Amino acid sequence: MSSFQLGVIGALFLSVASSVSIVICNKALMSNLGFPFATTLTSWHLMVTFCTLHAALRLNLFEAKPVDTKTVMLFGILNGVSIGFLNLSLGFNSIGFYQMTKLAIIPFTVMLETIFLKKQFSQRIKFSLFLLLVGVAIASVTDLQLNFVGTILSLLAIITTCVGQILTNTIQKKLNVSSTQLLYQSAPFQAAILFVSGPLVDQMLTKQNVFAYKYSPIVLIFIILSCLIAVSVNFSTFLVIGKTSPVTYQVLGHLKTCLVLTFGYTLLHDPFTERNIIGILVAVFGMGLYSYFCTQENKKKQTVDPPLASLVKDKDNSPLLAGKNMDNQEKEGHEPKKSSKDSLVYIRRSDSSVL
Repeated sequence: MSSFQLGVIGALFLSVASSVSIVICNKALMSNLGFPFATTLTSWHLMVTFCTLHAALRLNLFEAKPVDTKTVMLFGILNGVSIGFLNLSLGFNSIGFYQMTKLAIIPFTVMLETIFLKKQFSQRIKFSLFLLLVGVAIASVTDLQLNFVGTILSLLAIITTCVGQILTNTIQKKLNVSSTQLLYQSAPFQAAILFVSGPLVDQMLTKQNVFAYKYSPIVLIFIILSCLIAVSVNFSTFLVIGKTSPVTYQVLGHLKTCLVLTFGYTLLHDPFTERNIIGILVAVFGMGLYSYFCTQENKKKQTVDPPLASLVKDKDNSPLLAGKNMDNQEKEGHEPKKSSKDSLVYIRRSDSSVL
């Protein structure tokens, strides 16, 4: 197996393991220990993540790459706002409608990538995603109670989440930054927006003040544990989206949902019905088809002629927003005679472009 395939498998495994672990930890913290402040806790997660990455940078474990401040700021704020909208959607809607909101992220992402990024999804991929969504809906959606405010919040959560995840993938590829570098640059802005809005959102949802809460030693231990696990969750999220795609990350998210449901039934003895079992089996089958079809299509792409593959690669390295001279550069790229020196200059300009 190539190093890229091993990296993808490692990223997927890390994402699943860390996400399931933090769900278990947060469930104990919020349900059993009575700490309901989810949005504020997320801001602490991001602050600890940034501090950890800063320490890793000091130890020369990775190299920081400067990215345009405006790009990183808008990207970080967008991701922070999407988390707030998801939490508000959960607070103002029933559990069933919230699950439908999460399910709607995949088709909306497919639509956005098709319209704006001209990405093509085969009928086989669409069918496997349909099976996955049907299975997760059968397993997790129970009641659907609609209200105007909750519906608006859900729509905003879907839009901001989809755009944020698409940008996570696009920025890493277009600006040639790694998941660690992008997370290090954007984490302070995400943490800041949630640190300011988190207590207000939590008070709106729980009618309690996070600063007036009495923190026992056991609660502090679980908060610290949750923050430490969140470092791995945040890192693996950027890693998976960067190495695969936003749609694949959402598919992985529904796999985590199935694992959490299974864990709750087997170890915590949560209520479980035949409907849950059938839904999980259908969802897992859909995930298997999606993985198989993606693998087959990737193999077909690898058989593209080398000249065409190099042209695609050069196109992927183009700036996110075209500058004044982009049209001229593209025209020059199609000229039959092109010196290697000019190509290097073009690639360097592409790397230094901004969103």
